[in-house]
Amino acid sequence: MKKSVAIVSLDARAGQFYAQQVRDLFGDRVFVTSYSVRDGSVARLKKADLYMVSTDAFESVGDLHQYVPINGEIMEIQVTFLWEVVRQLQQLPAGTRALFVNLSDKMAREAVSRLNQLGVNQLEFEMFYPGCTSPADAAGFDLVITPQEQRYVPAGAKKVMDIGQRVCTAATMTEAALRLGLDELLESPQFRAYQAAVAANTYSYDQMFNRSRRLESQFELLMEILDEGLVGVTETGEVFACNKKAEEITKVSCKLALHRRAGEVYPFIPFVECLKAKKPLPARVVRAGGANVNVTVAPVLRGGECIGAFASLQSFNDAEKRQNELRSQLLHKGLRAKYTFADVLGSSPAIQRSVNIVKRMAATDLPILLIGETGTGKELFAHAVHNASPRAAGPFVAINCAAMPENLLESELFGYEDGAFTGARRGGKPGLFEFAHKGTLFLDEVEGMSPALQVKLLRVLQEREIMRVGGNQIICVDVRIVAATNEDLEQRVENGSFRRDLYYRLNTLPALIPPLRERGDDLFLLLDHFRQKSGVDFELSPQVRGLLASHQWRGNIRELRNVVEYFSYTGNQLILPGDLPPTFRYLPRQELPGAAVPAIPASAALPAPAVGPGPAAADAAARRFVLHQLYAADCRCAALGREAILQAARAERFPLSQQEVRRILAALAAEGLARVSRGRGGTRLTPQGRSACQRGAL
Repeated sequence: MKKSVAIVSLDARAGQFYAQQVRDLFGDRVFVTSYSVRDGSVARLKKADLYMVSTDAFESVGDLHQYVPINGEIMEIQVTFLWEVVRQLQQLPAGTRALFVNLSDKMAREAVSRLNQLGVNQLEFEMFYPGCTSPADAAGFDLVITPQEQRYVPAGAKKVMDIGQRVCTAATMTEAALRLGLDELLESPQFRAYQAAVAANTYSYDQMFNRSRRLESQFELLMEILDEGLVGVTETGEVFACNKKAEEITKVSCKLALHRRAGEVYPFIPFVECLKAKKPLPARVVRAGGANVNVTVAPVLRGGECIGAFASLQSFNDAEKRQNELRSQLLHKGLRAKYTFADVLGSSPAIQRSVNIVKRMAATDLPILLIGETGTGKELFAHAVHNASPRAAGPFVAINCAAMPENLLESELFGYEDGAFTGARRGGKPGLFEFAHKGTLFLDEVEGMSPALQVKLLRVLQEREIMRVGGNQIICVDVRIVAATNEDLEQRVENGSFRRDLYYRLNTLPALIPPLRERGDDLFLLLDHFRQKSGVDFELSPQVRGLLASHQWRGNIRELRNVVEYFSYTGNQLILPGDLPPTFRYLPRQELPGAAVPAIPASAALPAPAVGPGPAAADAAARRFVLHQLYAADCRCAALGREAILQAARAERFPLSQQEVRRILAALAAEGLARVSRGRGGTRLTPQGRSACQRGAL
């Protein structure tokens, strides 16, 4: 059966080139489709056995998993040049000024760096790419070099050398074959020719690869991805290979071990047991070289016959060091804080007080709870806390606890083992707590956690250890927690939806982020900032300034940014009241209790609660109040949760209980006027309900 391969790249041309390479090498064993981020075709990505993703396709892991299934078989495409191209460039005179032209800054730098690694060091490179302002023309360079991107070569070039598209490395193609279960292709003439044609700076590895023809696919896999001691034996138990790391761990010279029986040289490695059982042995701890070593032994099977075995050895100190190195690499994959306290704009006493308090909190290692309405900038503060803390050099990982189902959130936070659940990625996956080791984990909308996850989070805070889903091993983590909420957690503690012990753990250092309506003239400072970023110049009329100043800004800074964006599309130099967004006027700051949303006709206005109303009148008033809140949210294209309705009722002193809200929402849903989502999805008016509100028919 053919295997399906999806190639995902930034540029469509590059993706098509990589796809053709895979087709040429794998022949009729695979069905290959290419997708591009730039042209939007990645949105139509279909399920595949293997997803090969170019390094420049996505900025972060989060962006990747918007399109590629989180449990999919994913690998990176590493690229290089053909040896003939390298030799051609090496023959150019030393000191030649060469302009390297590529699709992006990142791709140009990667290409030049790769050429330097391969020995092209005599040229004086300067890079050019779309959007680059210098140089304006290529006349000042002896030569322009480009990998089939002549469309971006600036004017005035004296000579252009097209070196062709960069090709996939031999390691990339080998990994693809192994992941697809097509390792028998590694011995084909096509693969051997490909390996010889593409440039690599792994001379010592290539020598070992050629000496170990019978086990070349296993050697390549181990040598490429494992930083461990490796010992290989034949079917008779004779040592035919070991690496420097094995020599370092066991304190046994490789020269002494080669061509001898493994039982004599490595009596602590159970090779004989593995060869007889013809199956991998569980990891075990042995004493070797004066230290405890973790040993795993696996057989090499061909056609049902055992033709040898490999042992991997790793000291406990090396294992922890390697984990830290892998985590640090995530800093280059988007897991880092982008903002500092300098990015917090505003001079009002309210915001300055918050900044000063949170700065002092950042210097500690205690959990911080950021409290504020939606859109106030809690995530920006979380980034700033990390960058101002002693953990600034470590990773910063953020997740919205209300944005995904409970089971998915658990696997994201704690990771999972191979086979933990249906659809789990082969080999398992580390969780965000592991990724955030020695750094900061930001839990946004922490109130969205289920009670079961709250218990697991409490254990992490208390014991600093986790266990993956489906696993049985304790993993120690060192993570600083910054949480954020836009709800009253104390109220949630009282009604039993949030654990009291977890609340007091997270609430060690609470910090209130003020809403925009309490920040005075910061409103216009932020407005000018967003106006400059939009690149459109406009002025506000005195009437509009007054309306903005009196607006209650329920969406806070996020709402203000949207309003500025709207102004930039009016095409007017002077913004008048008529240029305000249609939804803006629905939410004046001084909204009186019982007042109707202006878009609802007067006949549909909400009655103010009467003193001692009869049951029917009270029910009608409560129903109209809930409808009013839903319609106001609908005007903002937002859903509304029960807690938000209750908060509005308390703010307007309208008598309403949680049970009444539940009953009214259920009734509106049954009548087809509202759609109630599960979990934290909230409630929205249906088109029928919106139309009825506008007609005043309710």
